[in-house]
Amino acid sequence: MSVHEERARNQGSGPDPGRASWARDLAMGLRFAVGGGREGWIRTALTAVGVGLGVVLLLGAASIPHILESRQARGDARVAVNGDRPVKRSSATLRYADAGTSFHGDPVRGALLRPDGPDAPAPPGVRELPHHGEMVVSPALKELLASPEGTLLRERLRFKAVGTIDEPGLAGPGELAYYAVSDRLAGEDGSFRIAGFGSRIPPRELPPTLLVLIIVACVVLLMPVALFIATAVRFGGERRDRRLAALRLIGADRRTVRRTAAGEALFGAVCGLLLGTVLFLAVRQGIGSVTVWDVNAFPGDVTPSPALAALVAVAVPLCAVGVTLVALRGVVIEPLGVVRSGAGRRRRVWWRLPLPVAGIALLLANGQVGTGGGTVDPYLIAGGAVLVLLGAVTLLPWAVEAVVGRFRGGPVPWQLATRRLQLSSGPAARAVSGITVAVAGAIALQLFFSAIQGDFMKVTGQDPHRAQQDVTLPSHDVATIREMVARFRTTKGNVRGVIATIESTASRPGPVRRGEDFPPSTQVTVGDCASLGELAHTGPCKDGDVFVVKDSTGMVDTGYLFKTARPGARVLLNQDIRTGKPDGAPRTWTVPRTARVVGSRKDPSGQTAFGIFATPGALDTAALADPQARAMVRTDPAVVDAAEYVRNTAARIDPLMDVRTLQNLERDKQFGSVRTGLLVASTATLALIAAGMLVTTLEQLRERRRLLSVLVAFGTRRATLGWSVLWQTAVPVALGLALALAAGAGLGLALLRTAGKDTFDWSVIWPMVGGGAGLVALVTLLSLPPLWRLMRPDGLRTE
Repeated sequence: MSVHEERARNQGSGPDPGRASWARDLAMGLRFAVGGGREGWIRTALTAVGVGLGVVLLLGAASIPHILESRQARGDARVAVNGDRPVKRSSATLRYADAGTSFHGDPVRGALLRPDGPDAPAPPGVRELPHHGEMVVSPALKELLASPEGTLLRERLRFKAVGTIDEPGLAGPGELAYYAVSDRLAGEDGSFRIAGFGSRIPPRELPPTLLVLIIVACVVLLMPVALFIATAVRFGGERRDRRLAALRLIGADRRTVRRTAAGEALFGAVCGLLLGTVLFLAVRQGIGSVTVWDVNAFPGDVTPSPALAALVAVAVPLCAVGVTLVALRGVVIEPLGVVRSGAGRRRRVWWRLPLPVAGIALLLANGQVGTGGGTVDPYLIAGGAVLVLLGAVTLLPWAVEAVVGRFRGGPVPWQLATRRLQLSSGPAARAVSGITVAVAGAIALQLFFSAIQGDFMKVTGQDPHRAQQDVTLPSHDVATIREMVARFRTTKGNVRGVIATIESTASRPGPVRRGEDFPPSTQVTVGDCASLGELAHTGPCKDGDVFVVKDSTGMVDTGYLFKTARPGARVLLNQDIRTGKPDGAPRTWTVPRTARVVGSRKDPSGQTAFGIFATPGALDTAALADPQARAMVRTDPAVVDAAEYVRNTAARIDPLMDVRTLQNLERDKQFGSVRTGLLVASTATLALIAAGMLVTTLEQLRERRRLLSVLVAFGTRRATLGWSVLWQTAVPVALGLALALAAGAGLGLALLRTAGKDTFDWSVIWPMVGGGAGLVALVTLLSLPPLWRLMRPDGLRTE
């Protein structure tokens, strides 16, 4: 009885023959997926593994909103509330001062606390405030302090660790943080009184160019995942096509074949969905111990958004069914050719070329945007990027078929490889489609990065060759300031020079004159001759000299400067800026008539000082009101931990001393965050692509196991077969990278046009191409051991 007769008989009974036909055909596909003995289970297992890997990454991407929200919420909860009005002291308040530092380039977030009473609030994640001289630390900092690598940091944090900070007080499990209690905090050291923690910090609005970058990056990172899932559901496709073609030849209609194939694909996709969910839950438990590009998260943070998780659960099976139905055209139309393994219809190019052209048109239709403003339509940007990358993917099978069809002759491995590609180029093209999209997207993003990064890089004007650390002391005590200068000069064998100054202000004595809102004032800087020579063109100098320094930038009027700072003038050193009157008994000082007028020069931090410059022998620093100490330290570049020694010296003087590293370029924090996020996501995507390509290659080798065994049994050298497999991979990869180069360059240039940029760096392209080729080479090498095992004679056995 034919399939049509059986269906007609079944349709004659039952209330819903259409639904019964669907159920019967889907059940037949299910039996094909789980039946067939070991061969069928291996095919289903490979499909489930492939789909599962893709689901893991999709669920990870769906967790990003919750990760960001959780980190933001914990960050807001630990902000010290410092309102516009001073907080009155009570038993429920405490003094707070930021005491963060850096260790080997990693930030260490810290704060000093002094409770005013037993009811003082504790920071989030801290069960109970420690006592004076004690601190609570994050688990990561505790581990670092206990390790040999944390020796220098232990010298800096001289508090006793008595507890740990729990999850509510940390951005991530790898964050280095501490809270210490010190009874020495006072109002003059930069600390302030608070009544609690927690304040909403509104996020900065993203510049349009960064928004474009994020949108395109999402497309670039997720498209390879979708392509890999589409490839995974095609595992074992050749045998399945032959089996379905046989059903077609014995009388099954097109609908039956499609529904049977849909049932088989649906089963593998559902198994992959379940496997991916289990793997995701398993990976999530250990995510806290993994740090990628200085970013990590708590397991609870990695929770998919319910809406996005539901979308993944629905989209993956639908994608599997859709890809399968599209791939059945040859089975439905030419079943005899499929059974005989003959060549089907040639691929057409007419519908493939308009895709990238339409994508570029959509990108250009958005109009120009820049850091200063502009409207970003996410649908135009995302749609344009998808079409350009999809164009590269759809052109790849046609390009492989068109190119390998012209190959003739050559060595035996080359002939075996090209003949195999001529007969069936589809699996080879699908295997490299993911790397093609990834490389194309990476090229576009790198071109865009190279063009816009100048908008987010600020030239600071700092000169790290003259000094590497800029240190500011919050104390106004002159004795502490002198101690600071002396200690920095004797820091452990790596300090080559110290530019140390004590800064204050001086004003003209007497009442405010007509036309003035306040008495004219100027800066007073006290330092030795070497330090003053780094801040002004002093020329010959000895202790006891005084200089009147003009502002060479023209920002301060010279006439205004000389109203206070001129040779022979009397100046007031202790004027209260708020009242305009002396703070206590007037302390005046006369600028010597021998003082020379000189021009200023930029210091290593890029700032320009002016006013009265005096050496210690000319002006007693004890007479200055509210003096501020500053030191710029030049270290020996040959000493690896030079910066850490300087920070340790600063911490011994005062834990609240601010130590900044001087650098000539400063990157925008939002740009740095986006860049770090892209590096993390791209690393995960490349890992998926590598694993997916390996699974795909193993599946293709398994499909050819019997053929390889036959060739070996007839005396074909294993090296010949190995080289043929390498050539089968190399040809599609070369064509895929060529298409990736063209598509990536086109997409990148369109993005540059959108951002209004016309300059870019072509050199950023080649590392992406080389990285893609290297990834393929690595996967190919990893597939060689299974290839040798498949060339055994026992591969001729069948069930």
